[in-house]
Amino acid sequence: MGGVSDLHIHRFGPSTGQVVLALHGLTGHGKRWQALAEQHLPGVRIIAPDLRGHGRSTGVPPWDFETIVTDLVELLRAETSEPVVLLGHSFGAGAGVHLAARHPELVRGLILLDPAIGLDPEFMLQIAAAMLENPDYASVEQARFDKVETAWAEVDPRVLEDELAEHLVPTPDGRMAWRLTFAAMIAYWGQLARDFVLPPRELPTILVQAMKVDPPFVTPAFRAALSAHLGDHLTVHEFDCDHMVAQARPEQTAALVRTML
Repeated sequence: MGGVSDLHIHRFGPSTGQVVLALHGLTGHGKRWQALAEQHLPGVRIIAPDLRGHGRSTGVPPWDFETIVTDLVELLRAETSEPVVLLGHSFGAGAGVHLAARHPELVRGLILLDPAIGLDPEFMLQIAAAMLENPDYASVEQARFDKVETAWAEVDPRVLEDELAEHLVPTPDGRMAWRLTFAAMIAYWGQLARDFVLPPRELPTILVQAMKVDPPFVTPAFRAALSAHLGDHLTVHEFDCDHMVAQARPEQTAALVRTML
């Protein structure tokens, strides 16, 4: 681990070689990639930051895709002189598309795991409002139950326990909450309601849609636009799982990374 700028960085695999930049989803953290890296991609160099407002990284605003891209550009220029394979989940996949669109020289391939981008504003308002109403938990057990009920049911219980140990912290009033900047999370739900952008036309891209997500994060509009824009440079997979693709289907996810490398 270490730091570049104000980001906390998790590193897995060898210290040299082609870089996979792994970006977690909203409310997540970079260590969430550990099981995939160590158990299924042990020979691959993976750099996984806690995105701004998440984990142990700074929570200072602005909280938008542009600032996240700036953070990632600084990180990549410090870590490697070669373009990277970008592996992104949900919000992290959306951020990856923004990075590739603005800095195509830094990305040689995209793997988008159930990307959250260009979503319905009313849907995002509902999620943000629900988070405001229930910002924390009475106990670790309540947090565990919430995870299992919201997309983690198929995840290895050991991975879920690692998630709770890393990411759940006590609040000043004796409750438990995720290790993040709460105000940033509310702002980021709004970022997901922005119009989607598209990566460069000839960038090799893999799109994975988690078919148990309802309503889907991969909207028909984004999927159709991506297909029309990329043509033969796009490969689409439909995984029979919920939203936590890399944790629920690590073998299949690792295989996609190997094909891109």
